[in-house]
Formats: sequence, structure tokens, C-alpha cells
Amino acid sequence: MRFAPEYVTYVLNENFEDAKELLLSPLMAINYAHLVMLASQGILSAADARALRDALDSVSQDEVRAAKYDGTCEDLFFYVQRLITNACGEETAGRLHTARSRNDIDMTMYRMRQREFILGLMAASFELRRALLEIADRHSATIFAVHTHTQRAQPTTVAHYMLAVIEQLERDAARLRGAYERTNRNPLGACAITGTGFPIDRQLTSELLGFSGPTVNTYGSIATVDYLLESVSVAAVLLTGHGRFVQDLLLWSSAEFSYVRLGDGFVQGSSIMPQKRNPVAIEHARAIASKALGQAQAIVTCVHNTPFGDIVDTEDDLQPLVFAMFLDASRAVKLVGAAMKTAEFDAARLEARAADGWTTLTELADTLVRDRGLPFGTAHAIASRLMAARDGEPKQSLAALLADVSREVLGTPLTYTDQALAEIMSARHFVEVRKTLGGPAPSETARAAGVARRQLEQDEAWWTRTTDALGAAEKTLAERSTAL
Repeated sequence: MRFAPEYVTYVLNENFEDAKELLLSPLMAINYAHLVMLASQGILSAADARALRDALDSVSQDEVRAAKYDGTCEDLFFYVQRLITNACGEETAGRLHTARSRNDIDMTMYRMRQREFILGLMAASFELRRALLEIADRHSATIFAVHTHTQRAQPTTVAHYMLAVIEQLERDAARLRGAYERTNRNPLGACAITGTGFPIDRQLTSELLGFSGPTVNTYGSIATVDYLLESVSVAAVLLTGHGRFVQDLLLWSSAEFSYVRLGDGFVQGSSIMPQKRNPVAIEHARAIASKALGQAQAIVTCVHNTPFGDIVDTEDDLQPLVFAMFLDASRAVKLVGAAMKTAEFDAARLEARAADGWTTLTELADTLVRDRGLPFGTAHAIASRLMAARDGEPKQSLAALLADVSREVLGTPLTYTDQALAEIMSARHFVEVRKTLGGPAPSETARAAGVARRQLEQDEAWWTRTTDALGAAEKTLAERSTAL
């Protein structure tokens, strides 16, 4: 078949280059696994199996990756098949394609790479979680003011904030794990779309390729793409949450905030302004993550409204976009994780500013409820009037102002000393009394950090078992192939 030069230039050449980079290794593993299964089931003779094994062994992946597309074959599959044919002859080489199709080969390759992408993004998120846990440990008592609706709200601790980000990453890991489990199913054996009449063993090829088991419905094995959309969507959720954290980091790095200072290796100066210390690594992380999120949306768009069956839209042109999305997502997460290992917080400065802007006024209202038995609405009104009165008389004693405004509301004054009010409205007192589950009190964040550390250990243990299982399957496949 002779392809039009435009088709070669704009499609086949590009797809060949992409496939060499992304899919050659899984393609070769599939060839070996299918060969071992055919021999095990008696579908191939021992002599043909050994000849095919030797032919596969003769294929140099380095040489294939260095090859240029010349238009004499349609794609990487046929290019490799031609190498096999050259090594063992057309008749023997043709037997390798018994009970399989490019359709189920493609879908198997995609899932093999997809599971690697998922594990890679999980590993990147583990690095970030570990960096944030270290910050939480160092700053369990570092108080600073946080914002709601972009305005100063209440004091909390650096540990409390970081643990909130960590919990989000824990949920991301759980979602990635679920996506991995649904991705790690083997379509090989579904053939074109209806399976085969040969007595193949799909469980064997699944084990040899490190899958947890075969997919079931042969039509769905070829047609479905929900496993891909699930992992892409999970990545998009992770990236969205990550971007919100990155946005805070950039604000905190500004001179106006001065909450955090990153290590010198993650900032750049200016060619004209000697004083500049730009947190460009975090800016890059934001841009890279935004690009990855756009790629995730593009993946869904490419698949949307395509027929439920074998279709190009989910194949050659889509897979490089999936690869790029996961690569960029992992880059963005790893970069922030590395930068956070160098992050410095000035605890004294942060605490000195934490109560500015009446951020502890809620605690005064709470105290009036606890001490004087007031309804919270009434206590809230007194606290609000106190703030307004202080703005009008900035030099007046806070205790005297409280007595005045409470008399207006209650008909009788509430008496506190200035010293008592200073304690009630201190940022440290505000934080330390909030010992409820998930609160910012150091005793509670220490407990939560311990839980987070154990969860990270469990997630990393699952990741290690999973990657070890893939390595063990690869070793078993090599041993079974050698034994043919």
C-alpha cells in the first residue's frame, strides 16, 4: 500500500515517532507474553515458539528508536512485525498474530503506559506530602493569619494549613489508586472486538504483563475509554487543588505578605532591579500545572461524541497528549515539593501580625457566651460594636469601651480588665483553645500529623508493592520466554 505524501507527513510520520517513544517497550512485552501463552496452550508448536522467541530477541529497541519513518509500513506494529519476519521467515512470523489484533494490542499498550503514568503522579504527590509534613512538624506552634474571601479572617498555625493541603493530597492518592486498579486490566485476547475461537488463556497473559486480571466483555475491551478518562479526571482534580495551594504560595512570597521565603535555588533576580527575589520556580509550577489541566480537558474533548467502538480518536493522536499531561502534572507537583523543602517561615514575625485586623474577635464573642451565658448573636453584636467604638476612640481603654457597648446592648456593663481582654484576644490563645477534631491547637495538629504520616507510609507501601509486582511480572515473562 502506498500512502499519500501528505498523509505520511502529517499523520503517519508523527505517529511513528510518538509510538517509538511511548509504546515500543510495551509492544515488545505484549509480543513475548502472547507468544508464551500460544505455546502454553499448544496453539503454537515448540519449534515455532522457539523460532519466534529468537526473532523477538533479535529486535533491538535502540535500533528501532533510531529508525526513521520511510512510508513503507503503516505504523510501529508493522515495522516491528517486518523485523520479526526478516528474522524467522514470513510463515513462522505470521503465526505470532494468531488470536490477536492490533486493536487489543493497542488497548493493552495504552493501559500498560497509563498505569505507569498514574504511579508516577502518585510518587510525585508523595514527595510533596512528605515536604509538607516536615513543615507541619517544625511549625506546629507557628501562628499566622489566614484569609477568607481574600480578607484577613482568623489566626491559625502553619501546621494547620499544611495539614489541610496534605489531606487533599491523601484523597488524590486514594482516587489515583482507584484509577490504577480499574486501569490495570488486560484487554489482550479481545482481538478485533469479538474475541477468538482459539483456546487462549487471558489470565496467563494478564499475569505475565503485570495486570490484576483480564477485562471481561470483548467489545468493551476495545471500545471503552472510561478508564483513561477516570485517571485523567483524577489528575485534573489534583492539579486544581495544587493550583490553589500554589496561588497562596505566590501571595505569601510577596513582600506585602512575607509569610514564606524560598531557598535561593528556587528564586531568580532581575537584570535591572538588584533588590528583586522572584519566586519563579513556583510561577513555573503554576504555568506547568495549568498547561497540564488544559491538556486534561483536551483529552476529554477528543473522546467526547466519538462512536463507542474502535476509533482513531482514542488512539494514536490521543496517547501522546495523555503522556504529556501526566508528565507536566508530575513536573508541577515535584517542583513545588522540592521548593517547599527549602521554605522558611519567620515565626515571631507571623505571630506578631496574626491578631492584626481584629482576627481574634470571634474568640471574644465565644468567651462572652461561655463566661456570661449570652446568646452568640448578642455576643457577636457586642464584639462588632466594640470594634466600631475602638475605631472611633483608638486611645480609649478596651475594657472601658467593652463596658460601654455592652451596657448599650444589655442594659448593664460587662467588666473585664485590659489584661484579661489582651489574653482573650491574643492570637496564641485563639489557636490553643481550638482543640476540636481537625482544629489548629498544637496538640491536635500533632495528632493529625501522626495520622497523616501513617497514611503516607501506607500509601507508599501500596505503591512499592504495586511497582514490585510489575517488576516481578516482567522477570517471570523473561524466564518463561527463555524457557520456550
